[in-house]
Amino acid sequence: MNSEKAAPKNEFSLVLVGAGPRGTSVVERLANLALNLPEQGTVLKVTVFDPFTPGSGHVWNPKQSQNFLMNTPSSFPTVAPEREGAEPGLSFRQFVELRGDGRKLTDEHAKLIERIEPGTYPSRAIYGEYLEHVYDRSASILAAHENFSIQHVAAEVIAVRPVGNAYQVDFSSAQDSAETRQLDADAVVLALGHQPAELNPWQKQLEEAAAQAGATYMPPNVPADLDYSRFKEGQPALIRGLGLNFFDGMAELTAGRGGIFRESSTEPGHRLEYIASGREPALIVASRRGTPYWGKPVVDQFIPDEIELRYFDAPELIGRLAEARATNPAASLVFSRHIWPKLHRDILFAYYSSCARVHGAPDGLGEREFVERLEAILSAEHHEGSQVWLGELRKFIEQFPQLQWLDVPKLAKPFEEVGFNSDEQYQQSVRDYLVDNARHSTGGLDDPLSCAIMTMNAGRMLIKELIASGVIDEQSRIEEIQAHFEPLVEGLSSGPPLERIEQLLALSRAGIVSFVGPDPEFGFDEVSERFTASSPWVDAEVHTAKTMCEAMMPSNRVLQNSSALIKQLLGDHVARVHRWKNAEGESLPGSGFDVVGEPYRLVNSEGLAHRGLFVLGLQLSSAQWGTAIAAQAGDLRRPAARTLHDAANVVNEVARLAGLNGNGGLSAEQD
Repeated sequence: MNSEKAAPKNEFSLVLVGAGPRGTSVVERLANLALNLPEQGTVLKVTVFDPFTPGSGHVWNPKQSQNFLMNTPSSFPTVAPEREGAEPGLSFRQFVELRGDGRKLTDEHAKLIERIEPGTYPSRAIYGEYLEHVYDRSASILAAHENFSIQHVAAEVIAVRPVGNAYQVDFSSAQDSAETRQLDADAVVLALGHQPAELNPWQKQLEEAAAQAGATYMPPNVPADLDYSRFKEGQPALIRGLGLNFFDGMAELTAGRGGIFRESSTEPGHRLEYIASGREPALIVASRRGTPYWGKPVVDQFIPDEIELRYFDAPELIGRLAEARATNPAASLVFSRHIWPKLHRDILFAYYSSCARVHGAPDGLGEREFVERLEAILSAEHHEGSQVWLGELRKFIEQFPQLQWLDVPKLAKPFEEVGFNSDEQYQQSVRDYLVDNARHSTGGLDDPLSCAIMTMNAGRMLIKELIASGVIDEQSRIEEIQAHFEPLVEGLSSGPPLERIEQLLALSRAGIVSFVGPDPEFGFDEVSERFTASSPWVDAEVHTAKTMCEAMMPSNRVLQNSSALIKQLLGDHVARVHRWKNAEGESLPGSGFDVVGEPYRLVNSEGLAHRGLFVLGLQLSSAQWGTAIAAQAGDLRRPAARTLHDAANVVNEVARLAGLNGNGGLSAEQD
């Protein structure tokens, strides 16, 4: 009998702040590491802090209304790579195909999952079930492994302070927020997700005026957190914002109050009629564009395999940039010079080649000849950044009366500088626009405009990767991509499922929803004690209401954030906001934390990167573009899987810091 005692094991403590999708991806990658790790002398102790249920976190509660839908089809989102063997996680698509993968579901959710197809836009509640399943399965693997332990603490972290080479984490429990406790950690991952934010000056003014007059002002919020009882039945309510938050609220205030959307036709734009319950408010809605985001094409994939980029070649751009940096280390890509002329070609090629494929080539030309002439113009050699090809293409297209010129930038503002003589004229114009949207989107891959929009979206995914790689000039990113391209591509590619457009049309025809007009002006009339809204482009009476709702998420700017933790990190100089310089050399604050490297280490006020303090998700908005979007299932090396890649990088580095040996952490190559 061997009487020798086992050698004591070293401990490395990891704190994960936030257990929503990003935090769950980290736990899943840790479990993947555990499955590939032989027993050894270090124990990794994981403590997960989140006041809400881990997995679903705050936003994805499975108990929320089924009226709140996701913005991507079920084939796209995930918090884990596709499961191929013993991996702890699985994609959402696999979760649906496996009817919950053994998770105990309510009867309602079990029935809903059975109806989900690849092109279905599921409810947030169903996705919350998936998130909790991945977290629970991953946590159970960690708990069963001799070299890992994991615990969830239902508490809010209010401070993280460096102490030597480690960190002190202050937290207050959900049961007793007045009591603050501490925990020491060797490394901390901030996966915070959506955080509360301070109102801007104009919003504060509206809020204060409403409070004094007894009116109802609802600031930006997560849709599931909004108190919909504050919308009074039969009474007008102003809503600012026509994005996804609006559509969630629209459904909750209509179908959620007993109204019925009934199938009445197979014609796109006229499929539904609305039968009111009488409990609905009268919704008066507005956005800068005057219209909602374009409803998504009816396809099974987020970006179908048939959509390709022929001219915008990101690897080629990066290769040429590397050559340029050999003589000029400060060289970078400029959107208007290096990217847009190429992506614009792709969009127009997709549109006009689809026109020839779907509707036949213009008179006098066969489809092949038309496409060859199209390619010749688009492929002609010009100096970099040249727009000469655009004029040549326009001359070519104008030869054919049956073809319309696709003015891509104008798609972002369909009613720009168009005046309307009456409210009735504007309401009908918006309905005509939405019907046109329904007709195009129903066509899917057989609709030229839908193909052009999906091509632009494919380009957006590559631009996101270029931004994350740090090769795009920052001023170009702020003043060209963020100011101009982002509103264009978001307005066309980030809209609701087409079902929402059909519902909005039905509600407009039923008189439940009315539109204010482009460039709306909001105010508060202290005499009538009502909110006001009007458009300079619509000759109509000013809209008034005692209730106003900001249908948008809280601002994702760390300097505008009101969470205790983010304020502490900035106030104690543990973190700083990212700053960028414009052409005049002015230093301007960005939206996210200043971070460095991959994994993203937080940078303190002196410009030094923390050894073991990492950032994931929304607060990376200065280092990445589109931090809110879900990761795409499949290969972790694909641009759309960036959030999975970020989680894998964090786990690899934590494993290195902890002294864990093994090949399980190199997730990008493994999966």
